[in-house]
Amino acid sequence: MSAGVNRAGARPADTEPGERAWPPRVAQETRLRELERAIMIGSIAPETIETLVEHAALLNALGRPADARDAYLDVLRRAPDHFGALNDFGALLVTTGFRSAARTVYAQAVGHHPDNPKGHVNLANLLLRDGELAAAREHFEDALRLDPGHPQAHQGLGAVLAELGDREGATRHRRAGYAKHCVTTLPYRGTTPPVPVLLLVSAEGGDIPTASFLDDRVFLVTAVVAEFFDPAAPLPPHRLVFNAIGDADLCGPALEAAAALITRTAMPVINRPAAVLDTGRIANARRLGALAGVTAPPMVRLRRTALAGPEADTVLAREGLAFPLLLRTPGCHTGRNFVRVEAASDLEAAASALPGDELLAIGYLDARGPDGNARKYRAMIIDGRIYPLHLAISRHWKVHYFTADMADDRAHRREDAAFLHDMPGVIGSNAMAALERIAKALGLDYAGIDFGLGADGGVLLFEANATMVVAPPDPDARWAYRRPAVARILDAVGAMMNARAAQRANFTGR
Repeated sequence: MSAGVNRAGARPADTEPGERAWPPRVAQETRLRELERAIMIGSIAPETIETLVEHAALLNALGRPADARDAYLDVLRRAPDHFGALNDFGALLVTTGFRSAARTVYAQAVGHHPDNPKGHVNLANLLLRDGELAAAREHFEDALRLDPGHPQAHQGLGAVLAELGDREGATRHRRAGYAKHCVTTLPYRGTTPPVPVLLLVSAEGGDIPTASFLDDRVFLVTAVVAEFFDPAAPLPPHRLVFNAIGDADLCGPALEAAAALITRTAMPVINRPAAVLDTGRIANARRLGALAGVTAPPMVRLRRTALAGPEADTVLAREGLAFPLLLRTPGCHTGRNFVRVEAASDLEAAASALPGDELLAIGYLDARGPDGNARKYRAMIIDGRIYPLHLAISRHWKVHYFTADMADDRAHRREDAAFLHDMPGVIGSNAMAALERIAKALGLDYAGIDFGLGADGGVLLFEANATMVVAPPDPDARWAYRRPAVARILDAVGAMMNARAAQRANFTGR
């Protein structure tokens, strides 16, 4: 969860006059004062490392990451091989955005303590996030050799195997990892009683990234892996449910479990699972492509053997598909396992290079402008309103903001800035009306739309679902123009969550 981000509608970090202090916070502050007084008067000997580690951990828990960093560095100067300090310092570096430094710290923990499975799991999780699957797999497997029942090692190895296309192995390890470990309460760093939130997630992945807007000084989050939660168990305390399961193609069983789970609560639900279930790529192409002003590509899900067989051309033509066309593994995002096939002669080789027994064959929508560049716009839907997030411009057909020609092209950034400043003026009234129709048809509280512009001023629909990421820009000055647009979206999400929770609290008299 993100620390130190105070969005609009959220309570400030300091306790306001008249507000009740949160007892666990008071206890932490009291203990911190005791430790700092002892450190100041010298009653804690320099060799009392565990007490100094506790001091650093309290600084982090109380939302003072810079002070916590300095305290951990002081501990590690005294005891460079202290596993607890290395482990906790690495976690702090991850949450504050210093992943490269965190990898170094976790690698030191593994080097000093090769027999501790936790170090291997922490390092493997970062390697997995960076797409280094072979290295991540090695460390997860090392952890399981040391502790065959380690739940997080099973969970991580399941994720690696899923990425490698081993669905059977992924399912086996996920079952071992989540069956008895499907509920996690995340740290809370607020000063006043929190808003308890039940966050529904899936073991399969495909979840909405929520760290940028679930402020851990406002919301006390309990994450539940829906498909492994015991239907007979009581739900964790909550005043709001946020269904973060976003990928209908990947997470069907999890969404069905989540739909059953929410029948047991009277609290407000953001992104009802039934609405998310309707947002699979093929279903979206059919229903959203029928809307006025929207062009969606023909799309079909086929077994790999059908794409490699002699009848492939006939099957594709029957579905309205011609070359060039696109192939992708269902459930993958950010351009992974997604290729363009220029001709029928390339089809078998392209299909063989992708993981999974079934693949999506998708018609190619040409989003190039007169300058030959492809343009992909992203807009977010928050509580029924549409917000521009970014415009990515690239010479390549596969356009993603983080790989597009934006950082080094000032003209492209100016075009992006114009979209953020005046979306209707840039894309036109026809496209705006089409986006409104898409938003209404989706029926989601949180979603995004990736699209291009057709020659007729309408929308070329690439994707519309709940899995869209709203990532704060890097601190580089080149992205200063993007920060207000991202802040508006994050503020809108925070305001929606606070309003929904407050409505229920007022209704119940709490």
